[in-house]
Parts: sequence; C-alpha cells; structure tokens
Amino acid sequence: MAMKELTIAAVATPLGEGGIGVVRLSGPEALAIADGVFQGRQGGKLSDPRCDRLRYGKVVDPRTGRTVDEALALVMRAPHSYTAEDVVELQCHGGVVVVQEVLALCLKLGAKMAEPGEFTKRAFLNGRLDLSQAEAVMDLVRSPTRLGLEVAVDQLEGSLSRRIKGLQENLYQIMVQVEASIDFPEDDLPEVELQEIEHTLKHTLAEIADLLDTADDGRILREGLKTVITGKPNVGKSSLLNTLLDEDRALVTDIPGTTRDSIEEVVNLRGVPLRLIDTAGIRESVDVVEQLGVARSLDLLKEADLVLHVLDRSEALTEDDFEVLRRTHDTRRVV
Repeated sequence: MAMKELTIAAVATPLGEGGIGVVRLSGPEALAIADGVFQGRQGGKLSDPRCDRLRYGKVVDPRTGRTVDEALALVMRAPHSYTAEDVVELQCHGGVVVVQEVLALCLKLGAKMAEPGEFTKRAFLNGRLDLSQAEAVMDLVRSPTRLGLEVAVDQLEGSLSRRIKGLQENLYQIMVQVEASIDFPEDDLPEVELQEIEHTLKHTLAEIADLLDTADDGRILREGLKTVITGKPNVGKSSLLNTLLDEDRALVTDIPGTTRDSIEEVVNLRGVPLRLIDTAGIRESVDVVEQLGVARSLDLLKEADLVLHVLDRSEALTEDDFEVLRRTHDTRRVV
C-alpha cells in the first residue's frame, strides 16, 4: 500500500510522567480513526466539516466503552497541517500507560505505527517542507544551545532554501543562454552578454563555495566542537575538565595514570557547544590497561576539532611533554 494510503500514528511527546501526552495521527483515515476512540462532550464527529478544530471529551475503548482518559482533540485538515494531510492530535494526561493505551487503540482501528521522522518525511514528500527545512526540524529539536536554535529556526523559515533557489535560477539562466548560442551558432553572443555570463557564473561559484564553508559550522552547532584535553599523566587535565564544568565530574588524584578511559561532557561557550573530552595521559607504559587508554587518546586526537594541551608550568618540559607536542603539531591546538 502506498504511503499516502496509510494513516500513521505515534506518541508525539516524550514518554514519562508529565502534564500532557500527545498521540498524533496523520493520513486519509486520521479523522475516522479518531472518531472511533474519541467522544466529544457535546457530541458530533471530528470528521464533520462543521466540527470545531479543538474539542474537549474523552478517549474510550470502542469495544468495551471503557473510558481511558479525558482528552482534547485537535483537528488540522489537509492541506493546512504539518504533513499537508489530515492530522488529529489527541491530547491526554501525560503518563506512560495513558498515552500507550491511546496509541494502542488507534493502531487497533487501522493506523500504522509511524517510523522515526515519518511525519516530517511526509511533510517533505507532500511539498510542505523542502529538504533543507526538513533537516532544520531535527536540528531545532536537538539543538544544544540557543545559537544553534536560532540558526535552525532561520533555516526552517527558508533562509537556506532561498539562497539555493537563487543559485538554481542563476545556473538555469546561464544554461539557457549557452544552449541558445549552441542551437543558433550564426547568432554570435555579443561581448557584453558573454561578460554577464562570466560574471554570473563566478558569482554563483563563489556563493556555492561560501555555502560549503558554512557546512562545517552547522555541524559544530549540531554536534558540538570536539575538544580533546590532552597531556602527559597527572598534569591537571581532569582538574581542567572539572573547572570548566564547575563540578567534580572526573576523578582527581596525585597518582599518575588515574584516567584510563575518556570522559565526555558538553559545555556551552557563548552559544557554541564544546564537547570536552578528558583523555588518558600520554606516556610509555607497561600497564596493559593504561596502554589501551593511551591508544584511545591518540585516536581521539586524530578526530578532534580542537585540542587543549595541558602543561605543568611548575616544572621543566619532559620527554612526555615533547611527545604530546609532536603528536598535536598538525591539530588546532591551544597550549
């Protein structure tokens, strides 16, 4: 059965105790399925075109008539909904059992369990969102900082889409002019027109390069700047992590080699999420477990966006310090 012929359902709010839990339906049978489980206080069907968009009532088991919960039913008819399909949200009390029961009733009446991201997928396939806007939805939901949120909202409102459409239009116009010159070779393009084509092409390529340059910035806002704290053992790496986090996250002792595995936490630095990773001290060791920790540290250095190399200014540099300096020479390093 084609996607557009299926009605999907899912819990739209995080599972757990809360004030409100929402079960969302989308598809051609969304209204009919909702009518099967929802009874409005004032009667009437949600599928009735005269029905109010928001109704108070209760969710009932259609087989037994048992009341599952009081609820609000919110109706959004196609194409004026998130997915551009008929959408119904059943808003009940928050709680794992309640929302799971409401969802189960909808599935028994013919709805299909939505796959992760399927509501947004339908919005994209139905032309409600373009690809960049669909990606922005996930960025907005997962944004770890306010700056990331602002960038995601800007993209959701079409800022990136407009830039891409402008580039497409430029390239299309160039293509039309070039094809015309090929089809009608006897009509040579005037010098002025050739210069305009060259100027437009250079401008378009520069815009594309600029967009590609910002791609890494977007990744950092989504995933965080992978910041590896490195140095020889017992130099203060874990103390630095605890200070930056303002909490005792890593164990700190006077014994070298305390940190055997990496510890990762996120801190917000002026809107940019830093993924701080405290690593095992780098040195030669006969301890098998410590050797594994050092190998893990070296792998993380290769993947790092930024390296914080910690040195002890109270003593002269040792061979272990110089080894770490050599290992981090080609990285974005702060000493």
